[in-house]
Amino acid sequence: MWIDLTHPIHSGMVTWPGDPSPEIQPLASIDQGDGCNTSLLTFSSHTGTHMDAPRHFIPQGRTIDELDLDVLVGKATVVDLSSLNRMIEPGDLHPLLPEGVSRLLLKTATGRWMNDPQFMGDFVALSPEGAEYLVECGIRLVGIDYLSIEPRGLKGHPVHHILLGNGIIVVEGLNLSGLNPGEVDLVCLPLKIRGGDGSPCRAIGRLY
Repeated sequence: MWIDLTHPIHSGMVTWPGDPSPEIQPLASIDQGDGCNTSLLTFSSHTGTHMDAPRHFIPQGRTIDELDLDVLVGKATVVDLSSLNRMIEPGDLHPLLPEGVSRLLLKTATGRWMNDPQFMGDFVALSPEGAEYLVECGIRLVGIDYLSIEPRGLKGHPVHHILLGNGIIVVEGLNLSGLNPGEVDLVCLPLKIRGGDGSPCRAIGRLY
């Protein structure tokens, strides 16, 4: 059975500070006598459940339309870090990562905050050392369940630079509440935006 790992985009949902709240405005309405319903969508490329392309932080990095689809579809490992209330360090990951894993989903205690319209700045995220460890492990895609893989306020955004600079695709704002630790089939596809730095995506997982 496939499980939806995507938070719906809607007006008033939580966004990163400075990003606009999504707006969904009718352009045509059957109720108003038009022949069809059509909407105008306005939101950041990093709204809700979304994917970061390397171009998000790496000036000459690949854009969202250039990503390797083989990375975005396949077996992923879910690890439960819900006992943590701090940055995720290599020592937290080492005993949980099976050999050969290439896609990793980080389930935290702060993922439930995606359902609160108020942004919470002390979410659990990956430390720079944790990011370096994922590079060493050969991870190709990493996902997390709040709005950023990186703790807020780190000078120079080292976690994003480490991950994206090494070609690791980042997925943020996932809904991992329905997944237990272990392996899942993952499909996570962004909009194909030419030259895009990121995009909302639809992510689904299937339990083994």
